[in-house]
Amino acid sequence: MEISFLMLLVLSLLLFPNGICKGLAARPPVVNIGSILQFNSTTGGVAAVAIHAALEDINSDPTVLNGTTLKVQIKDTNCFDGFLGMVQALQFMETDVVALIGPQCSTISHIISYVANELRVPLMSFASDATLSSIQFPFFVRTGPNDLYQMAAVAEVVDYNHWKIVTAIYIDNVYGRNGIAALDDALALKRCKISYKVGFPSNAKRSELINLLVSVSYMESRVIILHTGAEPGLKLFSMVKQLNMMGNGYVWIATDWLSAYLDANSSVPAETISGLQGVLTLRPHIPNSKMKSNLVSKWNKQSKKSNYSDLRVNTYGFYVYDSVWAVARALDAFFDDGGRISFSNDSMLHDETGGTLHLEAMSISDMGNKLLEKIRKVNFTGVSGQVQFDAGGNLIHPAYDIINIIGNGMRTIGFWSNYSGLLSTVSPEALYSKPPNISLADQHLYDVIWPGETAQRPRGWVFPSNAKQLKIGVPNRFSFKEFVTKDNSTGSMKGYCIDVFTQALALLPYPVSYKFVPFGNGTENPNYDKLVQMIESNEFDAAIGDIAITMRRTVTLDFTQPFIETGLVILAPVKQHITSSWAFLQPFTLQMWCVTGSYFLIVGVVVWVLEHRINDDFRGSVRQQIITIFWFSFSTLFFAHRENTMSSSGRGVLIIWLFVVLIIVSSYTASLTSILTVQQLDTSIKGIDDLKSSNDPIGFQVGSFAQDYMVKELNISRSRLRALSSPQEYAEALKLGPKEGGVMAIVDERPYVELFLSTYCKIAVAGTDFTSRGWGFAFPRDSPLQVDLSTAILSLSENGELQRIHDKWLKTGECATDNSEFVDSDQLRLESFLGLFLICGVACILALLIYFGIMLRKYLRHDQRKSLRRFISFVHGKDPPKNNERRSMSLLGSSTPATPMSSLTTLEIERPAREVRNGSVIEMES
Repeated sequence: MEISFLMLLVLSLLLFPNGICKGLAARPPVVNIGSILQFNSTTGGVAAVAIHAALEDINSDPTVLNGTTLKVQIKDTNCFDGFLGMVQALQFMETDVVALIGPQCSTISHIISYVANELRVPLMSFASDATLSSIQFPFFVRTGPNDLYQMAAVAEVVDYNHWKIVTAIYIDNVYGRNGIAALDDALALKRCKISYKVGFPSNAKRSELINLLVSVSYMESRVIILHTGAEPGLKLFSMVKQLNMMGNGYVWIATDWLSAYLDANSSVPAETISGLQGVLTLRPHIPNSKMKSNLVSKWNKQSKKSNYSDLRVNTYGFYVYDSVWAVARALDAFFDDGGRISFSNDSMLHDETGGTLHLEAMSISDMGNKLLEKIRKVNFTGVSGQVQFDAGGNLIHPAYDIINIIGNGMRTIGFWSNYSGLLSTVSPEALYSKPPNISLADQHLYDVIWPGETAQRPRGWVFPSNAKQLKIGVPNRFSFKEFVTKDNSTGSMKGYCIDVFTQALALLPYPVSYKFVPFGNGTENPNYDKLVQMIESNEFDAAIGDIAITMRRTVTLDFTQPFIETGLVILAPVKQHITSSWAFLQPFTLQMWCVTGSYFLIVGVVVWVLEHRINDDFRGSVRQQIITIFWFSFSTLFFAHRENTMSSSGRGVLIIWLFVVLIIVSSYTASLTSILTVQQLDTSIKGIDDLKSSNDPIGFQVGSFAQDYMVKELNISRSRLRALSSPQEYAEALKLGPKEGGVMAIVDERPYVELFLSTYCKIAVAGTDFTSRGWGFAFPRDSPLQVDLSTAILSLSENGELQRIHDKWLKTGECATDNSEFVDSDQLRLESFLGLFLICGVACILALLIYFGIMLRKYLRHDQRKSLRRFISFVHGKDPPKNNERRSMSLLGSSTPATPMSSLTTLEIERPAREVRNGSVIEMES
């Protein structure tokens, strides 16, 4: 038996030398890991219980570590005292551990990460500081949530509720500052911003916190993000309610510290919960699973063993539990590969004379790199979900629950997942099997109960009580003062735009303190581009007036909803048509008259060709046939032709021609009626193309954007443009014309043009608007006042107040009614009827081709001699009558004297043959 065993052993060594070596490599009976926690904190206590629970499960599982016992050494540190915590952590690093769990606070994590790199000890940290990176710290492994993703979720909530500015309160340490920096970046991607940020130390006094909150209450934003720890955060919330900052209009969003505290503490004081009503908070998403339920069910027993009987498991407990399991699985894989645990001294680490840190006691892990590699490759399902690390050292698929604190508990109103980057009411794990949906239209959250016990979404901002007056720039116009101008007697601003602004402002649910600052000297119209630039440079807080919304201006400014629609139009001088004795010729152009007359003759000739061989109406002497052609052609104009058409081709051509005549006559009648009954205005300019193709001067209003538009968009030379400052200059320039120092036309916005035309009647709009724009009030980027004023302007439009203001200032007279739209006096042109003439012409050609084809075939049968003269003679000859026609003629000849066919009238030819029998006349069938 022993011999057989030895032989089997030798054979195995020969065949599988590497595998046997690995399998026989002695695993250590005990492996030590370390942990740095703050015992007197909620997160530290939950982490300690989770570590012991994980060790108990690992050491009782025979499939993991295969006989090796995993033990932990936990060091208590002070997270709030950075120096003391750093010294405690460094002292702990003197122990030889293969991996570290923690620390929980970011300040110590930064320091220990440097040490872990030097000693090659993997650091399994659940600190959320976004600046902790595996690029800077290769041995740093994040096993918990990253603030980078948490702040992205917060920014998405802010953007979803259409808030643009927020206030940030944070604890003034590495964790707080870096978290708010990540929030600032995430908000910037949503075109939102932190309008006010304020930090406080962890040991801040009550009076300091009250002063902080008072300063926050003076700010514009009512959306407040609180990024602190549990103890200082709850302390701050207790004062918020006392200062009446938890009422209507406020929004409080706490980061995941609040959900971690509420989940872990079984008995939260009623006073604390009362001060949190309506608050939103986030929680790292943990999917439901059997493993999670098993850990929760045995948590009470384990927490009593660890002297934390009052703590329940929270998300950080799940992450720490999986962190220990990740180390155990990595160690198991390391041992399977034949790895051995060993440490060596670092000659570079030593104390100076008299030092007590014992740096020389710190040892380098010889197998740290290999163990780190195994840790980064772990892939298993834990209590926190899928445990797998991406290339950046973060857990895959970060996600958060969005929670609303209501009553005595918390209600999940939705989720945020980095997989889609959007908010949803569908759990993140249900989305992973589908392609990511990045449509903002699909974002949705359940209803929220906000502070003040209201379901109405807060506006998110107010005018602060200590706010300075808004400096609003207003153009001081020289012309068209009905829109906006300065009242010289009172010094105040007045006009259509001023009334619209004040009426809209009156609809806002809060007061706005402002003052108008005239822009311009009043002797000429100001430059509107300079006006809006002064908002960008913060010289003005806003600008109101007749300010056109252009693409270039919207790049740097926000505009309200347009309160009047406008667009560029062309003003041109017009001449009035005077009705003359020859007015009946005006409906058609000369070309149209010529073509129409030609077609009358062409159709007459075609019908004669098709009919004269078989139809006696079209036969006779040359003079008779020419008269017949003219008579037949022009009598079709009145549908009064008496000649019958007997051939199918002739009838087809005639039907098409009569349809053409019908359309032409109807169009002529309508146009002539318009000429005789409606006053006609005419101009040589029909639209913008006429301006571009000409070299004559063009006028524009001083200060208008029309100048840049024509130069940059229409490529009109700037040298052709003439600046005009008043309606009088408009009229004079148009009256003079381009040849006498004036302009050929003026390009201006429609509201000015309508006001101008109410006084000047010999000018009209040529063509239609060639831009579609509007006037709005200008504000800096992301101004909340712009949104509320847009809503107010829509309300003015719906209740009719906007129209009443328009009628008050911009009431136009009869001239505007007559000339508001240019009456196109173009005559009916040939282009409008080309299709009809083309159809008729094609029909004539086809009929002639068919006719001559038939004639050619008959001629060849009749006469084999090929001669053009004989063919023409044959075509011109008359067809012999058919048998029934001959019989009818013989009957007619027996009862009446013979009558030449040429002398029979049309009615006589159409009269049926008759036979006289016994004194009675009997009609014969033809």
